[in-house]
Amino acid sequence: MLDSLKAVLVIVMQGYRRRQATRRLAGRLDASGMTPGSPTDYRCAVYFSDDPVNAYQIRQWYAPLVALSKVHPVVVLSRVPDTTNILLDECPLPVLHAPRIGDVESFMERQDVGLVLYVNQNLRNFQMIRFARPAHVFVSHGESDKSYMASNQLKAYDRVFVAGRAAVERLEGSLVDFDVAARAVLIGRPQTDTAYEAPDLPMDGRTTVLYAPTWEGDRPSMRYGSVSSHGPRLVEALLADRRFRVVYRPHPRSGVFDPAYGHDSERIAAMVEAANRADPEARHLVDVDTAFGWHLGRLDACISDVSAVALDWVSTGKPLVLTTPADPSVEVEPTPLSTVVPSIAAAESGDVVAVLDREMTSPHPGTAEVIEHYFGDTSPGAATRRFVEACDVLVRERSTVRL
Repeated sequence: MLDSLKAVLVIVMQGYRRRQATRRLAGRLDASGMTPGSPTDYRCAVYFSDDPVNAYQIRQWYAPLVALSKVHPVVVLSRVPDTTNILLDECPLPVLHAPRIGDVESFMERQDVGLVLYVNQNLRNFQMIRFARPAHVFVSHGESDKSYMASNQLKAYDRVFVAGRAAVERLEGSLVDFDVAARAVLIGRPQTDTAYEAPDLPMDGRTTVLYAPTWEGDRPSMRYGSVSSHGPRLVEALLADRRFRVVYRPHPRSGVFDPAYGHDSERIAAMVEAANRADPEARHLVDVDTAFGWHLGRLDACISDVSAVALDWVSTGKPLVLTTPADPSVEVEPTPLSTVVPSIAAAESGDVVAVLDREMTSPHPGTAEVIEHYFGDTSPGAATRRFVEACDVLVRERSTVRL
């Protein structure tokens, strides 16, 4: 009975928040549901039909999309009022609020859209994919060795933009009747071309270590997260050694599926804050407000799970330690990354300092080859150029289609 009442309360609160968000939208949009003063013609659309908790997935694409908008006009289609408000506050691109499928249809009828980009696998993507004329492209929200990155769902899209050869091999080894050569387009990781605003951390000789675990996952095969299995002992060991400064960056979805995982994340954050009170000069940081990316240039080492953070970090060539998933349901296959990066099991998490010390003094050979295998050309601006060029090709191809 109590669980049923809680479920009803959640539904009621969701409805209340949605009504509040809809009222807030009044006056923020023009008559067509657009950002006021926006252009009227668009060739590219980014379809985002998700709640605010997943806004990080589109947020990381802002800079590459701005680059694309200099070649073809780009609009973001948002279906959820709360999310639309966030996008109107921060997104540098025009935003269309399209809560009903009729709103989407009306927009598509009056536009010459040749390309639609998708950053996740939301079920409502299929309401957009039914439009035949534009090219539908899955760009994801990070490159990783998670099984999600080779899902059979990718067959729904005309193209899949991937980072490098590692992704191509992942698709070839996982999908049946999927023409990888024809449908996978290598673009690198455009997000690494962007300079992100960083907090002011002292340059005092401490080794600053990023601990950036992923979330708990919504099914057994996706339980890559280390917060509950590794986190407390791992962070405790780092905080106890005055050579280290800890930057704890919890995943935005931590606790969404398993509240206990979220509580463990809060416990780790409390440990970091307590360490700061005990030693204010340490300047440890619980990082929940910044965009991911500044960490790559400013921090010295990283501990992460099998995730996009791990692969973004390996592109720096700096020390990286991967956690081994504690749940036996997660199948961890050997990957190019795992051949050059040490891993740490849950039972060994208290020994993380020794592992880091080895990595700081004796880095693994072959890292440069792994970086090239996952990302291709990582010279500044190269990935963004490849992304824009790949989009341009598809827009031009679809401009000749008449249905």
